Amino acid sequence: MNRNTLDFIDIKILDKLQENGRTSNVDLADYIDLSAPPCLRRVRSLENSGFIKGYHAELDPPKLGFEVTVFAMVGLHNQAESDLIAFEERISQLDYVRECHMLNGEIDFILKCVAPDLSSFQSFLTNELTSAPNVASVKTSLTIRQSKYLPGVPLGK
Repeated sequence: MNRNTLDFIDIKILDKLQENGRTSNVDLADYIDLSAPPCLRRVRSLENSGFIKGYHAELDPPKLGFEVTVFAMVGLHNQAESDLIAFEERISQLDYVRECHMLNGEIDFILKCVAPDLSSFQSFLTNELTSAPNVASVKTSLTIRQSKYLPGVPLGK
C-alpha cells in the first residue's frame, strides 16, 4: 500500500494524528465527519499498513537535563555494506545518538546527538564515537538554537 491508495479521509486522519497523536477516536471521527467505528477501522488499517509507525510523547530535552544538541558528520575508512551495517548497529546502541542518516557524498553519516553538557558530549565523542571501529573522521557542529521543528511529513491538505 502506498500514498496513492489513500483517500482524502485517510490523509485527514494522518494529518490530525501527526499533529496530536493523543486525539481520541471520538474527536478524530468528529474532525473527519465520520462515525467512530469506521474511523477506528481506518486508523487500524493505517497502522497495519505501516503508514502509522507508532505514537510518541514529545519531550523537552532541557527540562530533562539535555542542554546540548550536536550534529556529528562521520566519515568511515571503508564503505562496504558489511562495514556500513556494523557502524549502524554500533550507533543504534549509543543513547546520546538520537538520529542516524547515511549520506551521499564526502560524509558517510550524520548523527543528531544530545548530551547533558559539553563535557559529557566530549567524553562521548572521544570514548564512544571517534574510537569506534572503521571511523576515519568526525566533524561536529554544536547547535545554537532550534528555530523550527516539525516532525512527520507535509501532507498538503
